[in-house]
Amino acid sequence: MSEHFYIACDLGADSGRVILGRLGEGRVTIEEVHRFPNGAVKIAGSLRWDILRIFEELKIGLRKVAAKGVAAQSLSVDSWGLDYALTGAGQPLLSLPHSYRDARTDSTFAAAMCAPGPEPIFAETGIQFMQVNTLYQLIAERENSGQLLSLADRFLMIADYVHFLFSGVAVAEESLASTTQLYNPVTRKWSERLIEMFALPAHIFPPLVAPGTKLAPLLPAVAAEIDMGAVQVIATCSHDTGAAVAAVPACGGEDWAYLSSGTWSLIGVELPQPLLDDTVRAHNFTNEAGFGGTTRFLKNIVGLWLLQECRRTWTRAGQEYNYGTLATEAEHAAPFRSLINPNDARFLKPDEMPEKIAAYCRETSQPTPETPGQFTRCIYESLALLYRRTLDEIVSVTGRRIARLHIVGGGSQSALLNQFAANATGRTVLAGPVEATALGNLLIQAIALGHLGSLADLRQTVAASSVITEYLPQESGVWQEAFARFQRLP
Repeated sequence: MSEHFYIACDLGADSGRVILGRLGEGRVTIEEVHRFPNGAVKIAGSLRWDILRIFEELKIGLRKVAAKGVAAQSLSVDSWGLDYALTGAGQPLLSLPHSYRDARTDSTFAAAMCAPGPEPIFAETGIQFMQVNTLYQLIAERENSGQLLSLADRFLMIADYVHFLFSGVAVAEESLASTTQLYNPVTRKWSERLIEMFALPAHIFPPLVAPGTKLAPLLPAVAAEIDMGAVQVIATCSHDTGAAVAAVPACGGEDWAYLSSGTWSLIGVELPQPLLDDTVRAHNFTNEAGFGGTTRFLKNIVGLWLLQECRRTWTRAGQEYNYGTLATEAEHAAPFRSLINPNDARFLKPDEMPEKIAAYCRETSQPTPETPGQFTRCIYESLALLYRRTLDEIVSVTGRRIARLHIVGGGSQSALLNQFAANATGRTVLAGPVEATALGNLLIQAIALGHLGSLADLRQTVAASSVITEYLPQESGVWQEAFARFQRLP
């Protein structure tokens, strides 16, 4: 098998990376060529993404790839979902994109839940209700910045927008579009009903393309700027979770679930078609588009954002803790001293997370965490118990038997959280690969270019290339008691 090289531009809410992948002899290897910090910027009372700086950082990374003398054949961008950029009036960008954590959707979400209510929205989209969804952002755009929206000629999700800057092709890739709560997973089109219902301008919604679509070569001006040839730009799974799920190394059978563990925890199963019944809506599950026509049936829950925000607070106070130190301190902290419901709305917003956790514990008559180790243990145990509850719901609504939980992404590096997940769920946990998003991005490029044949081939390649660590359930009795207590929390 000959060698092939691809580039993944992986954009996360905390950092962005340019990664070079090599496929050869049935294995894939990756090299992080460039990393840069990311994060929402506070400006004029709003939270925004400095998307032009992100684009410049990606070009720096691509120059570093070019300097290696490697003949990369393609590149693709993946990003978080929900957020978007607007172009129009002859301008490549009308304003800095809002962050989904901006408070502008608080009122628009509440209003939409009153009228028209959740039923018609879910029937059209099958998407989990969260106030951060793109639908409620666009309603806020219409209400607060109507003049700006009237100037727009297109609306592009973050990765789609960067693809546009690289290739000049403005399209919406389905896995990313499906996070908006404006995409119909049955028709695989934008929901004309919801666009009309919420008085959104229909002309701004771009054409949809399936994951793995070749867009165009790099624009000549961009290629010259980064000293790179006619590299093909491909829309893989432009949603980072879509790419990560494609790279779950589950080879054979349907008795597995996945957990993409990072800032968010996304836990679910892969289905051949969406589930749109009232039971699914009542449990607030989501149906997002996956690679090869699959459905990512999942629930999006707060993840390591809780600990990330605690670390930011401690750092501002002059206390620096790395994740390894926090895990060690958590391991020695008393078990089940304090538990929280990670889905409580107060934990969605940034800033002062330790105080929010302490306040929740006071309100529920529990001891408040006092040390970083106690906070970390509280977060890890609470997340693991939430995984258990979510898996139980998945089994209930899908009828699937789940024996294995594949944990991928950055959170899969936490041995303590992985063991807690096995203990809480009573299922075997298979942790890894850490770089599932990048691997999915890279290997969907390989499929698009004919270097791999199928999703099964992709997963077999990931399994052959990765170290997977197994965690078996332990201490079932005390975890069952803790789960009963967790279930009583508000």
